Amino acid sequence: MWRLFRAAAMAEYLEMTSGSVLDILIYVFDQYMLEEAPEVPERERLARDLERAGFAPANVERALTWLADLAFGHERAPLPAAQRTQQAGVRVFSDSELARLSTECRGLLFRLERARVLTPQQREIVIERMLALDADEPDTEQLKWVVLMVLSSQPGQELAVERLGGLVANERVNAPH
Repeated sequence: MWRLFRAAAMAEYLEMTSGSVLDILIYVFDQYMLEEAPEVPERERLARDLERAGFAPANVERALTWLADLAFGHERAPLPAAQRTQQAGVRVFSDSELARLSTECRGLLFRLERARVLTPQQREIVIERMLALDADEPDTEQLKWVVLMVLSSQPGQELAVERLGGLVANERVNAPH
């Protein structure tokens, strides 16, 4: 299921690439991160590879910083036990988050958390990484990629990635034509 989701999503997204930071992240994810034991080159070599692939140096640097922040984000303090076990809690978005994340994006985050694809801490990482993209109008397709990258960067999240793939596939089947 995951492989089908990945292939379909990658083909669809690459048709629309513009060389943005997210495009670079998706390229890196597809080229390096999907193996059982990914072999990601050192930062300098990866930057050269990305520039040779046609990405602008400024966006390459921003994408590599985004990835480094994601990698070191796992060192965040865990949520307090009370917040981890509360199922009925409501996440209140700040004014800046409301301005940047559409109703559709916030709704998808809610559905992913309710479906147990995301934990509250993962949701916070996803929100932080979405806002760090500096995209003009982040949409749900971009959000799905960020969720996928966050989940894939954490050990033991295979089931969550499968659930994400199932939810995305269901959304496409149920989408109006």
